Amino acid sequence: MNQIADRHRHTPSAEYRYHRLRAASERFQAPVDALDAAQRTVVERLAEQTWTLESLVLATDEARDTLIPERHLDEALTEVRRRYPDEGAFLADLARNGLDETGLRQALRRELIFDAVMTRVGARAEAVSEEEVRRFHAEHPERFQIPERRAARHILITINADYAENGREAARARIEALAADAQARPDAFGQLARRHSECPTALEDGRLGTLPRGRLYPELDAALFALDAGQVSGVLESEIGFHLLWCEHIEPGRTIDFEQARPHIRERLQSQRRHDCQKAWIARLRRAGT
Repeated sequence: MNQIADRHRHTPSAEYRYHRLRAASERFQAPVDALDAAQRTVVERLAEQTWTLESLVLATDEARDTLIPERHLDEALTEVRRRYPDEGAFLADLARNGLDETGLRQALRRELIFDAVMTRVGARAEAVSEEEVRRFHAEHPERFQIPERRAARHILITINADYAENGREAARARIEALAADAQARPDAFGQLARRHSECPTALEDGRLGTLPRGRLYPELDAALFALDAGQVSGVLESEIGFHLLWCEHIEPGRTIDFEQARPHIRERLQSQRRHDCQKAWIARLRRAGT
């Protein structure tokens, strides 16, 4: 099978060129002609791997028995076209990669046959039992914990010696005045953030979103998760300046019970079983070809 890959690397067919084009797009989000030498080497290796695997599968009885309706090919071709700003850009990129619409259609047919065969092979996997689903839930309790989250707003006054109002003492005085106002009127925190905060979140009244632990600077994170719902923090300091936080509300952590988790667990296990079935089938094909 390596001989197949070598042959297509030196005298590439339209179908093989498609694998190269796809590898460049998926790995580097760039056209082949924009890649440097190292990236081209990676793309060539990936294209050889996917071409070889596709060729192996398309030589099977399962593939020979698979028909792809023309409308499915039309849909696949339309999906590729949508990646380009206009028809001219689409055709120009095909030409740069040694492809035309006919060659692309042939490559897409191979891809769709490959996908259909692999789906059919995966469907042979044994169904996951209820006992297996329950056992997974019992053995992996940590996967079904939703951590506590807190909706927070934020005011920042930066420290910058180049500006008088942001010198350390001036910045401290400004944030302390804001802290006194916010603690007296928590519901006005958003207005204060919009008028005074030097953080981009000022445009959204200081909203940081609903956060789990670990998303903020450590000093801010610890303070936020020590607040009660509706409470405004004291003045906090980080490497970028002085802060105030308002904990709007708290979403307590919770456990996803088995009934909620059952369909997700079943699909996860069944997907893994389909994947394992496909891998085993491919391994048998490779052994038969050696």
